[in-house]
Amino acid sequence: MSKFAVAPLLGLGLSVLTPSFGATSGLPETPGKHLIDGACLSCHPANRITRSSGYDPAGWAELIGTMIDVSGSPDTQTRLVHYLSTHFPPNTEREPTLVSGDARIAFTEWVVPTLGQRPRDPVEAPDGSIWWAGQWGNLIGRLDPKTGAMQEYPLPDNAMPHTVAMDRAGNVWYTGNKNGTVGKFDPKTEKITEFKMPDPAARDPHSAIFDADGILWFTLQHSNRIGRLDPKTGDIELVEAPTPGSRPYGIKIDARGVPWVACNGSNCLMKVDPATMALSEIELPVSATTVRRLDIAADGTIWYVNSSQGRLGRYDPISGDIKEWPSPSGPASHPYAIAVIDGIVWYNESGKRPDTLVRFDPKTEEFQSWIIPSGNAPAGIVRHMRPTRDGNLLIHQSGTNRIMQVTLKPTKEIR
Repeated sequence: MSKFAVAPLLGLGLSVLTPSFGATSGLPETPGKHLIDGACLSCHPANRITRSSGYDPAGWAELIGTMIDVSGSPDTQTRLVHYLSTHFPPNTEREPTLVSGDARIAFTEWVVPTLGQRPRDPVEAPDGSIWWAGQWGNLIGRLDPKTGAMQEYPLPDNAMPHTVAMDRAGNVWYTGNKNGTVGKFDPKTEKITEFKMPDPAARDPHSAIFDADGILWFTLQHSNRIGRLDPKTGDIELVEAPTPGSRPYGIKIDARGVPWVACNGSNCLMKVDPATMALSEIELPVSATTVRRLDIAADGTIWYVNSSQGRLGRYDPISGDIKEWPSPSGPASHPYAIAVIDGIVWYNESGKRPDTLVRFDPKTEEFQSWIIPSGNAPAGIVRHMRPTRDGNLLIHQSGTNRIMQVTLKPTKEIR
């Protein structure tokens, strides 16, 4: 659902995009379905509804309100909510398995201004502000966590930013996932500089991270490539992944300046030679494995989420040893984002509703998990998580327009 409108919906005062998924939605053919076709399926397929955990009328009303503004047409809102709550009431089909423990955390939530933007990938700037990518809204945003003040900045047409990364000077870099660019936004001047991919086949810059020398490394998932950009010259170099369809996804830099990449289409991790860009693949044990993201511990150990198998994995680059643990919610839990902070591994189970934040202690091999708050309509999901300088965790709930901070050692638990 979206607030970005081009056509009125059946004279009801609600403006939406032309339906693109409605013809094959398979939703029940009862009164109100035409409203769903126009208001919901113009932006996303029906499985976002059918695979949800379902909601009562209040929950559906709240979720709709994070995506489109129907305040000007109460009758339309009533009919949308009635259809959805009748056919898709609360269910427990994707209920997570929670694990109790002694650790305590606190969640702080901020709801971003523009509806339906799917905010993601929050990152802390040198001045303590938090920036995010509003992918569906074609924008980036800034949050002052002390005051809650937010400002959003539109990007060039069809950038559709997948992530943001900060350089040392406080400039915001984003990956133009739809228009094949990497962009630099200067917060002081609000000037945007675009760097186009040198090969038109490199069409979808994805995740990005700076190394200690100020070089921006990034993945191109569906183009099956990895790139680096030198901000001083604007030069971009690209290298193709050895395995077709390996879909380079998450990327991190180790203490020696070596980039490591997760394969979202194959059972591998990739190591990049920072000088030559030569790629080495590490084959993971289960052939059906796919990996969304990875992170690197202080001792150089690579931690990764085995997304397709519902497992947490560890790779030791020195010994070559690989070990995996089943995630608490099982094979369908689809672990997604991951971060290692002070030796503790944090990740989320995106295949569950509500999705969970999971803590894993490598010393004891014990799990603990919490429901990630998302208002009264848990729609998730966390797609990336990153630490703050003071040892806390930044996450988001893209489906309900939330940027969130998780305080990992709170004086009291706040939700």
